Amino acid sequence: MSAQPQIAIRAARVEEVGLIVAMLADDPLGGPRERIEDPLPSSYFAAFERITRDPNILLVVAEDGEGAVVGCLQLCVLPGLSSQGTSRGLIEDVRVAKNCRSRGIGEQLVQWAVAEARVRGCKVVELLTHHTRVDAQRFYERLGFARSHVGMTVRF
Repeated sequence: MSAQPQIAIRAARVEEVGLIVAMLADDPLGGPRERIEDPLPSSYFAAFERITRDPNILLVVAEDGEGAVVGCLQLCVLPGLSSQGTSRGLIEDVRVAKNCRSRGIGEQLVQWAVAEARVRGCKVVELLTHHTRVDAQRFYERLGFARSHVGMTVRF
């Protein structure tokens, strides 16, 4: 693998919501969940506003050296009573633009999220990945994550 590209990780901006949604939709699991329309449904912008108002949620993008958004993720800091009041970081919606995958961008995003969770006092960092995403599971294990839970979901 060649050297990782230099990226900047920063807070997402409202004008990038469409780019983020497009990355979320750009795979077999995300495609059916998202609505790529022009204009983008207002529900995405309402969600973006809720996210940016919550100090415990960070929606970030990876920007390449030319200013293009090439990845994203969301980090949620969840205060809790278990484990002696330990906060945990939850990493969600990790995506890298299809034309930029396998270049180390996802690794940099996840490493940033783990470091940020630690700075924010988290003692545990967790993430979920769909059981069919075998490549993603290998990727996260390579970064030090271990299989620890059985995830369960109910959708409305």
